[in-house]
Amino acid sequence: MASMMQPQIILLKEGTDTSQGRAQVVSNINACTAVGDTVRTTLGPRGMDKLIHDDKGGVTISNDGATIMRLLDIVHPAAKILVDIAKSQDSEVGDGTTTVVLLASEFLKEAKPYIEDGVHPHSLIRSYRTAGNMAIQRVKELAVSIEGKSLEEKKTLLAKCAATTLSSKLIGGEKEFFASMVVDAVLAIGNDDRLNLIGIKKVPGGTMRDSFLVNGVAFKKTFSYAGFEQQPKKFLNPKILLLNIELELKSEKENAEIRLSDPLQYQSIVDAEWNIIYDKLDKCVKSGAKIVLSRLAIGDLATQYFADRDIFCAGRVTEEDLQRVAAATGGTVQTSVNNVIDEVLGSCEVFEEKQVGNERFNIFSGCPSGQTATIVLRGGADQFIEEAERSLHDAIMIVRRALKNSTVVPGGGAIDMEISKYLRQHARTIAGKSQFFVNSFAKALEVIPRQLCDNAGFDATDVLNKLRQKHASGEGANYGVDINTGGIADSFANFVWEPAVVKINAINAATEASCLILSVDETVKNPKSESAQGEAAAGAMAGRGGGAMRGRGGRGMRRR
Repeated sequence: MASMMQPQIILLKEGTDTSQGRAQVVSNINACTAVGDTVRTTLGPRGMDKLIHDDKGGVTISNDGATIMRLLDIVHPAAKILVDIAKSQDSEVGDGTTTVVLLASEFLKEAKPYIEDGVHPHSLIRSYRTAGNMAIQRVKELAVSIEGKSLEEKKTLLAKCAATTLSSKLIGGEKEFFASMVVDAVLAIGNDDRLNLIGIKKVPGGTMRDSFLVNGVAFKKTFSYAGFEQQPKKFLNPKILLLNIELELKSEKENAEIRLSDPLQYQSIVDAEWNIIYDKLDKCVKSGAKIVLSRLAIGDLATQYFADRDIFCAGRVTEEDLQRVAAATGGTVQTSVNNVIDEVLGSCEVFEEKQVGNERFNIFSGCPSGQTATIVLRGGADQFIEEAERSLHDAIMIVRRALKNSTVVPGGGAIDMEISKYLRQHARTIAGKSQFFVNSFAKALEVIPRQLCDNAGFDATDVLNKLRQKHASGEGANYGVDINTGGIADSFANFVWEPAVVKINAINAATEASCLILSVDETVKNPKSESAQGEAAAGAMAGRGGGAMRGRGGRGMRRR
């Protein structure tokens, strides 16, 4: 009776939603499996694309895992972890974003029956961590180094890695064409890590084959004044002056006040303004530069002044393009035109303005330091060019990684099957429950070849049985799915390669994510804080709208 009279203990605010225990772990696993099922069909060369329509009316067509995960706007707290690992895979190695999400969701799917049967999540986590470390160790053992090869051999090997990445993209039909372009672009920037030294410019129209690589810098013609058309559009070995100043008549400050005792003095003030701008222009001409680029505006007076002296100028050049011109030509961006010496001027072999589709491009080629490249992309629809850019970004990242960590592994599900076989053999040596868990981890790795078959319309059971038999024989470590015939083939001999770092990162991130999700057994959600956030957002929108209306009324109405 005394126990019934115990008062109720209230720890959390009223209305707080708490979910805990085994049901919560299973619920989290189900959410992550649903996310995995969304991107599942985009894997591999025969993967389908997703069309994502956002609330602003924008349409994105993509099969890049990271892009899809970012645009899905997932609200489930556990499933958001999969978005994070896709982003980290994209920023770290560039490719394998679909793989990492698929592996994580499959690890959790395999763990689900054990959780439902009452196995403690930490027993699973311990086994998964051990299996993950063994898998990574095995990848390192199976990796083949491409170090010590000649430049031509290395280029061919890197092109194979790029082609493997591009084969699963929208531009897979032209993968050889783009793979060699990507390799040339990456080799052009040398050891520099800055990805923005490779510019990608998009010009609608034409076909994919009309895309080209500029060993230097190319950017769209900037806004220009009337005198621009009188300027020369081609130079050989010109000197280039890069500026970060305005070359136009400066108006006086708003509240400037000048008191004159004599009306004639007014003319001298006007003349002083003109003398300042003419002095700047004169110094630019005397520097010997034939091309003047500025991040800020170059006015109509300056444009005509340079045109009369056969000098090309462009104002309002974007910061990124100006920095790339500086890196390529060896010039330095100046914030003043005083004392411009030869050392700060850049140079290139050829400068010309070319028509590309509907746009005009300023192209600097044959640059001395040559540490930059520009890919000009062509294509029919805007969405297509956007997706081509994302695909090339993945390929560029992969080639950079392969150059740095020069080991590759066979693709097409070969490495996954080999690790799976290795872990199954190891599981038999373990006494206790861990044997089941390591076996489940090994089974989950088979999702990659299985999904490649499903996406290509092959019989996955039949192909996987052939692969298991081949790998078990001890001499088929490089055998993976043959997408063209629906059978199995030596991935290494068919040049289906990927950098080992992609696989290592994917297994590592997927194992960590699945262990993290398994370790969560309670979710506390406070609806008060959610409604407060919603009200704050609504208030901000109302405030902004009201302010805009008030401002408009103030400007439009006549004062009485």
